[in-house]
Amino acid sequence: MGLLDQITGALGQQAGGSGQANQLMQMAVSLINSHPGGLQGLVQQFTQAGLGQQAQSWVSTGQNLPVSAEQITQVLGSGKLQEIAAQLGIGHADAASGLANALPHVVDHLTPSGAVQNDLVQQGLSLLKGKLVG
Repeated sequence: MGLLDQITGALGQQAGGSGQANQLMQMAVSLINSHPGGLQGLVQQFTQAGLGQQAQSWVSTGQNLPVSAEQITQVLGSGKLQEIAAQLGIGHADAASGLANALPHVVDHLTPSGAVQNDLVQQGLSLLKGKLVG
């Protein structure tokens, strides 16, 4: 089973359907792709907001710690969430909740060795973006 299949499978089980899983992946991929510094910059932003333990748990090989929709809003800001929500045609609260559910799993699957490796992450994001667009 490939990386994309693992991400899709994990999110599909959580979301209860492939359409919703696809939408959750789109949100997470959009966020990582558009974030200054990519995945490493996003992890740093969570750390600066006092959620470093959660973000590091997603990167590490251990269990992922959860984050709430409110924490996602705190870290990313309402403007960024509104932008993602508008792109996907969903509400602000749904975008925050979806990212709170999807982001830990997507980051976890993009960092299988327990560290952010930019080449591997970029390859994974490119493949995932191609799968979502196609």
